[in-house]
Amino acid sequence: MAWIEGAENILYLIAQLCTTLMEFFGICVLVYTAVRCFIHWIKHRNGIRLSLAKGIALALEFKLGGEVLRTVVVREWSELGILGAIIALRGLLTFLIHWEIKNEQKALQEMRAANQTDPSDD
Repeated sequence: MAWIEGAENILYLIAQLCTTLMEFFGICVLVYTAVRCFIHWIKHRNGIRLSLAKGIALALEFKLGGEVLRTVVVREWSELGILGAIIALRGLLTFLIHWEIKNEQKALQEMRAANQTDPSDD
């Protein structure tokens, strides 16, 4: 049965590595998006809020994926409860950010439509 313990340890290490990579990807996406949006803000460009919201949503999804992977190696019920709460909070944040993205896209489309109308037609 030593080989089962060895396989368990290998699975644990792989899950830990993948979890860390997912968390790292989420951080990279968030930092890249923040820097890019800050540069666009300095240049007074439009659509910064939408770009930032999309980047935050993507970063949260990477982080959420890392938390789901972490459930593979949970050994106690208390850890599972904490992970469940984290997953629920991140899921709620992702939902709210996607709602904000939808509203921001609608506002940008309305603004573009209003700018395209010719005032001389009135």
